[in-house]
Amino acid sequence: ELRPPILSGFAWTAKRVFDLVVATTLLVVGVPLWGLIALAVKLDSRGPVLYRDPRVGVGEREFEMLKFRTMVADAAGRQAELEARNEATGALFKIRDDPRVTRVGRVLRRLSLDELPQLVNVLRGEMSLVGPRPLPLRDHALLEDWHRARYHVLPGMTGLWQISGRSGLDFDDLVRLDFTYIENWSIWSDVSIILKTIPAVLARRGAY
Repeated sequence: ELRPPILSGFAWTAKRVFDLVVATTLLVVGVPLWGLIALAVKLDSRGPVLYRDPRVGVGEREFEMLKFRTMVADAAGRQAELEARNEATGALFKIRDDPRVTRVGRVLRRLSLDELPQLVNVLRGEMSLVGPRPLPLRDHALLEDWHRARYHVLPGMTGLWQISGRSGLDFDDLVRLDFTYIENWSIWSDVSIILKTIPAVLARRGAY
């Protein structure tokens, strides 16, 4: 269980201001990098530069999470044929060497650069810099009732998942990490998680 209130009042305002300041700064500074990534994605394979992925956010409301496209254009239509190869447990879908991933996509995923457009979701108020990762509709449909408390707060671009093993963890353990983060939130915990995300990404701990 989670103890109410969950990120309300001053805590919610402080977190939102922090998100806006940091996301805006990263967007402005990162414009040249965004341009290079967009060009690489476009030259590597057919399809749009950005992928709009339906996800479930706060209050279990659906929104479109933005990512640089890392898969072939018809990737969603090929999901069913790959279900038997799923290597994750619980309400997750993960396979190593996914045949749908493009050459540029593999590089972007290795460095988590495909996640950068989610800064726009942060500015829209659909996501936070740090929080529980938003699940695809396929994964959300497989949740147990006790998992759903994670939807009391905005989903995040990064979180304790990313710095504590990522895809190498059991799904129930990932949810427990979400609860730990929510109950012990502070601005400094967000700063700490963001700083620890960088070496976690570079080391590729549990990422695939």
